Amino acid sequence: MSHPGTQAPGGFYEASPLVTGDAVVLDLRPAGFASRAAAALIDIPLQVVMLLLLGILTAWIADGVDPAATAAIALAGTVLIIIGYPTAFESLSRGRSLGKMALGLRVVGTDGSPVRFRQALARALAASLEIWVTGGVVALFTSMINRDGRRVGDFVGGTLVVSERAGGRRDEFVPMPRHLADWAAATELSGLSPETAAAARQYVLRFWELTERARHDMGVRLASEVAAQTSPPPPPGTAPPEYLAAVLAERRRRHEAQMRPGGPFPR
Repeated sequence: MSHPGTQAPGGFYEASPLVTGDAVVLDLRPAGFASRAAAALIDIPLQVVMLLLLGILTAWIADGVDPAATAAIALAGTVLIIIGYPTAFESLSRGRSLGKMALGLRVVGTDGSPVRFRQALARALAASLEIWVTGGVVALFTSMINRDGRRVGDFVGGTLVVSERAGGRRDEFVPMPRHLADWAAATELSGLSPETAAAARQYVLRFWELTERARHDMGVRLASEVAAQTSPPPPPGTAPPEYLAAVLAERRRRHEAQMRPGGPFPR
């Protein structure tokens, strides 16, 4: 098997696992060129339809409105459709546009973190040039020569499009710390996002592969993120790795219980 990021037989690059800045390997794989192109074939025609509707609207109101005002309306609408649409969708849906939702794709930071507003905006601004101005030629070229399928907007925004349907590891088990079992059983976990849970899981599973500094810094950061999405807080003095392990083990227990016939709904 080739190493991640090396060239496989046939001239194609093998998909490499996503690695955070602290060297934690995430179970996400860069999306293939074909799936990204298919997602674009959903999003771009939708934007084209919106632009056509905008043209009809501005033509309809042009008779009774000052030409400068009409031009301003048309320009503002065009900016909202070309830049505002992808920025809003990717920011509010944590990296997914309608096309990406349909294809099981998501935009994430190159460190595996959820895409931020500024990153989504950078991607959209770059797309206005590399896709809309050049007819997609620049985006097509950069995506094809880059092993992870990144276009210019991904480099500008520090992002990567990954496939959520790619198979990950299924055999690694996070055990429940016994002294936290009772606390975890009464914890509200419904607000815990899949992205945060995935990052916490990889941190716990790769704990001994990290440097001491990375264990501390990542543990504190992930524990804070999990605490913001769950309640109540862990017992005083609980170390981040134990806290995260307890949350993950309880989350898995509830999921397995829900999958059984007549199982309860998870909290």
